[in-house]
Amino acid sequence: MSITPISVDPVTGLVAGARQVPSPNSDERPAGVLPDLIVVHGISLPAGEFGGPWIDALFTNALDAGAHPSFAGIAPLRVSAHLLVRRDGTLVQYVPLTRRAWHAGVSSHCGRDACNDFSIGIELEGADDVPYEPVQYRVLAGLVAALRRACPSLVHAPVVGHSDIAPGRKSDPGPSFDWGRLAQHIERIGRG
Repeated sequence: MSITPISVDPVTGLVAGARQVPSPNSDERPAGVLPDLIVVHGISLPAGEFGGPWIDALFTNALDAGAHPSFAGIAPLRVSAHLLVRRDGTLVQYVPLTRRAWHAGVSSHCGRDACNDFSIGIELEGADDVPYEPVQYRVLAGLVAALRRACPSLVHAPVVGHSDIAPGRKSDPGPSFDWGRLAQHIERIGRG
C-alpha cells in the first residue's frame, strides 16, 4: 500500500489530508518558542480496544464517563495531541502545529521541562503490548518528514516516546513500538 505524501502548511499549521477534529485543549506557545521535538504517544480507549469514537471524544471534552468503567477517571481531563495515526493509517488533526497541544504533562527533555511548550505530540492508536500496524509506521515516517520539510525548527528534531520525557509516569508508545522500523522508514523517505 502506498502512502500519499503528507504536506504541512507552515502558516496555518494544518496537515493536508488529515481529518480535522478541532480540540479546545490548546493554547499559544510561549513567546519566541518554536517546536523542536517530536513526541510519539500510544493511545487506545478503552485500553486495548481500537476503532471507536472515544479518542476524538476525549480530545474534544465529550467523553461520556458512563460509556465504559475506565472512562470515569479520564473524562474530566483536558488533554489533546496535535495528531493521531489510526490503526488503518488514517490521520486526524486536533491542534494546529502552530499551537501548544496538551499531550506531554509533567515532562522533561535534555534538561528542559514542560515539553508541551516546544514539541509536537503525535498519538498512535495502539497499546504498549500490541504490535503497531505497518501502515502506522509508514504514515508516521511520512509525517515526520513533512514536519521537518515545513518547519525549520524541526529539521533536526529528535523523535522520542512519551516514556522518554516522562519516565516512570508514562510507558507509551511501549515495548511493542519498533523504533528501528520507524528509523528505516524515515531514512528511506530521506533518500527520496
